[in-house]
Amino acid sequence: MPLTDLPLDDLRTFRPHVAEPDDFDDFWSRTLAESRELAVAPERAPTVTPITEIVVEDLAFSGFGGERIRGWVTRPRGEGRFPAVVEYIGYGGGRGIPGEHLRWAAAGYVHVLMDTRGQGGTWGSGGDTPDPHGSDSATPGYMTRGITSREEYYYRRLFTDAALLIDAVQGFPFVDSGRIAVTGASQGGGISLAAAGLHPGVRAVMPDVPYLCHFRRSVELTPEHPFREIERYLAVHRDRVDAVFETLSYFDGVNFARRITAPALFSVGLMDAVVLPSSVFAAYNHLAAEDAEIEVYPFNGHEGGQIAQWLRQTEWLAARF
Repeated sequence: MPLTDLPLDDLRTFRPHVAEPDDFDDFWSRTLAESRELAVAPERAPTVTPITEIVVEDLAFSGFGGERIRGWVTRPRGEGRFPAVVEYIGYGGGRGIPGEHLRWAAAGYVHVLMDTRGQGGTWGSGGDTPDPHGSDSATPGYMTRGITSREEYYYRRLFTDAALLIDAVQGFPFVDSGRIAVTGASQGGGISLAAAGLHPGVRAVMPDVPYLCHFRRSVELTPEHPFREIERYLAVHRDRVDAVFETLSYFDGVNFARRITAPALFSVGLMDAVVLPSSVFAAYNHLAAEDAEIEVYPFNGHEGGQIAQWLRQTEWLAARF
């Protein structure tokens, strides 16, 4: 795979204009407040697993509209309060089976993995959270569900789930609420940007090859799916271009990055044909955070750094937590 975007020197200074609605903050404040009014206490339950040296619990918490969202809590045995890493999942995946994700707990963190509503049937070991909302005309996938309305768009629900999960984690008796980080790869990275931009309780953010940034450039130039779902939709609905991009401006990772003051560690693959490097740098270069780094993998695609990036994250996060 050749380089897919601008030269690295140009990427480091790439700070494009990205449309931001005047009522962006009001929209999200109202959205979160409405769902918080419907929230009930999270529930944790033991799981059936052969894993004995790490605690694995089944989580249910209130997300968008008070709807119950599933997840896993995986944590070290022992007393006291631990730092936490909240992780969001890549496009099409679900939370999988209990004990499938042990690295962060083995490194001494409470690891909370959020299931992704309506997803979990494309790769991995499945998901357990339905999305009980319908949609008008949409391209197969999740990118165009409700895309002509900010109120009905799929990612309004998903980003609200992500932010309200931080509420739940702050109340866990074994979590140090002053040391909560968010992370995720691809879609999970984009969700982590939204969570960090929306919730002041996030004290560090680690988006790995983050998706869902600079929608206009991504839709027009990305050669691979899932951004092409929007391209396909607009090829059919020729009269909806303005409405679609107006909706997407409320969900663009660049606009969340502008609001992130917590320390941030990004990663990017310069041969990525799924998430253009320029879209990652667009978000990174708009960060409000003073403490920010980006790990560049010149010869990798959308897989990014994989275990090498996780090791980098553990080193970076330990220095801040």
